[in-house]
Amino acid sequence: MGILVIEKEDLKHNINQVKKYAKKSDKNLKIIAIVKSNGYGLGLKEYTNFLLDNGIDFFAVASTEEAIKLREFGLKEEILMMSSTAIEEDVINMIKNNITITIGSKEAKDILIKCIKKTNKKPKIHIKIDTGFGRYGYLYNDTENILKDIKELQKFAKIEGIFSHFSTSFYKEKWTRLQYERFLSLINKIEEEGIQIPIKHIANSSSFIRFPEMNLDAVRIGSAFLGRVAVANRLGLKKIGYLESEISEIKLLPKGWNIGYSNTYKTKRETKIAIVPTGYAEGYHMKLESDMLSFKNKIRDIIQAIKKLFKNTNLYVEINNKRYPVLGRIGMYHVTVDITGENLKIGEKVKMQANPLYVDSSVRRLYK
Repeated sequence: MGILVIEKEDLKHNINQVKKYAKKSDKNLKIIAIVKSNGYGLGLKEYTNFLLDNGIDFFAVASTEEAIKLREFGLKEEILMMSSTAIEEDVINMIKNNITITIGSKEAKDILIKCIKKTNKKPKIHIKIDTGFGRYGYLYNDTENILKDIKELQKFAKIEGIFSHFSTSFYKEKWTRLQYERFLSLINKIEEEGIQIPIKHIANSSSFIRFPEMNLDAVRIGSAFLGRVAVANRLGLKKIGYLESEISEIKLLPKGWNIGYSNTYKTKRETKIAIVPTGYAEGYHMKLESDMLSFKNKIRDIIQAIKKLFKNTNLYVEINNKRYPVLGRIGMYHVTVDITGENLKIGEKVKMQANPLYVDSSVRRLYK
């Protein structure tokens, strides 16, 4: 099994680039680091601690479980659970662990108030608005009920923020601007009622780079820290994360010998091969189109990635800073590499490109 290597200097570079770009927009702009999905594959605990050590002090996740894990790891900074929930057990756990809770429906509001009365604590909350994403949140034009719920919530909780979520900021400008206008229009109506909510946020990594005028009070940064954005890389970000494995076997195959499942590759000459014990189950060559991490259906992309494994993809690995082609289909836990004419040895390190989001959580993360 390989390990996922995270080059600390490159990650630090990306963090600094994001911070510099944020200051150009607004010196007081808050950066909310998205650490969902096991810290975007970089390891929830390790990644969060690294961000904290580099000046990031506000974190967000998409599940109650990950929010609680961060508290168990000893994180004392603010944690926003971005998914609205009306599950009483989850809400009580978040209140007890000082998690900032997202409210996006009447049902979630009712359960929160019920749980507050049980725990006798006053949590921080953010209001979630659906401006066209079709997932969590009050519909942006349901102004009457939004105002009613906010006024009721003010009696029981501290309303710290209000936010929405872009669906196509990486390529559809017109739709993105429409979502932004809908969000601003609602905020204006809320403020007309004398209600001031301190932190307003809608920008994700793509819109942060493309449309800095939409940053408002805070931006939510996930893929930009990993250097895997779906827009033009204006910030000089570096891609983070690669698999490191080693040669486990070397052998000589005759001309006309099949390699891998389904006999999709046959040697054209006598071929010296190296077996590397790392495959697609651990995340090798599992990737999203354009390295986008947040906007497509993850399951669909995994299926498409697996289909690509069965085609000639001109893949390669790196050994001693030199590229070597992968032969045949990628296996679940192995790949075969052409090292003809080279004097390589068993145990030599192999570098394999991988998207951290798809590297199995059982694979060790190494920051170096």
